[in-house]
Amino acid sequence: MFNRLALIIALTFSSAPALAFEISFSWEGLSLCIDGRPNTVANPMFTLESVPEGTKFIRFKLTDKNVPSFNHGGGVVAWNGEEEIATGVFKYKSPCPPDGVHTYEWAATAMTKNNGGKMGEAKATRQYPE
Repeated sequence: MFNRLALIIALTFSSAPALAFEISFSWEGLSLCIDGRPNTVANPMFTLESVPEGTKFIRFKLTDKNVPSFNHGGGVVAWNGEEEIATGVFKYKSPCPPDGVHTYEWAATAMTKNNGGKMGEAKATRQYPE
């Protein structure tokens, strides 16, 4: 009985939950665009937390939640354990709502290969203009 109880206690405390993959970003430095004609611009700086173990690449994609059919693009970057992805690593079509404020979402997909092997996904949402 004692061995079974000790095993249950050991398993309870040894299997801590994995932290969730998270990203954050800001529009800082992005020129204002509100005419509906996006510019091709450098990516913002991304801050990463709890990237899944085994990740080799991260794919970034921007979606306008008000007009999800518009392709803003994104890019794939090799990942070597850094906590920040610098600005200018890839180009995309900037946020540029023609009719007021829109909500935009960057999705980051952690992958084992340049074109697949999904390990996890994180999303960060912000309004533009803020």
